[in-house]
Amino acid sequence: MGCSKWRAGFNFGHHLKVQSKLSVFLTMILFFTYLFYCLNGFCESLPPPVYDQHTSNLLLNQILLDAGQDARHKNDVTASASAGDEQPLELDDVDSVLQKLSGEPPSEGNMSVANSFGSKKFPQAIIIGVKKGGTRALLEFLRIHPDVRAVGAEPHFFDRFYDKGLEWYRSLMPRTLEGQITMEKTPSYFVTKEAPRRLFSMSRHTKLIVVVRDPVTRAVSDYTQTLTKSPGLPSFQSLAFRNASATVDTAWSAVRIGIYAKHLENWLRHFPLSRFLFVSGERLVMDPAGEMGRVQDFLGLKRVVTDKHFYFNQTKGFPCLKKPEGSSRPRCLGKSKGRPHPRIPAEVLRRLRDFYRPFNLKFYQMTGHDFGWD
Repeated sequence: MGCSKWRAGFNFGHHLKVQSKLSVFLTMILFFTYLFYCLNGFCESLPPPVYDQHTSNLLLNQILLDAGQDARHKNDVTASASAGDEQPLELDDVDSVLQKLSGEPPSEGNMSVANSFGSKKFPQAIIIGVKKGGTRALLEFLRIHPDVRAVGAEPHFFDRFYDKGLEWYRSLMPRTLEGQITMEKTPSYFVTKEAPRRLFSMSRHTKLIVVVRDPVTRAVSDYTQTLTKSPGLPSFQSLAFRNASATVDTAWSAVRIGIYAKHLENWLRHFPLSRFLFVSGERLVMDPAGEMGRVQDFLGLKRVVTDKHFYFNQTKGFPCLKKPEGSSRPRCLGKSKGRPHPRIPAEVLRRLRDFYRPFNLKFYQMTGHDFGWD
């Protein structure tokens, strides 16, 4: 009898040990299965870590500093920027910040690459011209609008990097949420012969914005910008006229860009006039809120950017953005904006005005707008 009890106890203890080993074994299987799936990227559905506000701010500041350093070493777009390219007023690398905060790798592949912060899309509107017309000012003013997301640097896809393909181009775009507009600006598109056809092949529905300015003043501004980078440049008049004659040298880009009617003819072979908005560079300076109202209407946006956002900087002779909330100072465009022009002989300017007059009149007729340059 005692022996039977001892034997039963032994069997029960042995059974417990087997059960314990089996539990440990099953637990290890589950653990290693979970580890395997995580290592292969199947745990993305798990909730991300939650940061308190202080930690998030510190992390965001650090990422912005890193992004600022990275921006100085961008390869394709930045390395190709010519002397005439306008650089952004401020760092616009929110996408990389969001990627780092979320731990999400860069996206590839689909036409619309989505993550929890939106998707990268081809631009629905592009500022295609013109150089030294006021394109940087327009883009910076537009970026105040909460429904506008824009590329900071000029992509130059349709004139320089078309061979990289549309997926490369789309990868440059910022992420947008539903209801937001993706934009970019590259002023040289307007004077690039192949650009209209290439852009049309991407989308015939893209809205096109052209900022134009008195072509004589624009040419002098263009020359001034080049002169600051190349002090040994010949005089304006020697570049504007062939061999000191009365013949205007249209091969010089500073002159050629201002023949707006000729460039517009090329674009109208692919896009109807209804796809264009022509913004006055002069009115953008004198009445920024008024011109911004037209632009917002054209883009189908609510008029958020109004006169309350601007003040006129007497020193620069240019409108600036009033101090944004949380900022210690107002936002003005960079040193290159509002720089004094060299003195050009009045006779040289008169001859240039005579040259441009028939082209200006044709441009007024084509667009239905009299810009008052004559």
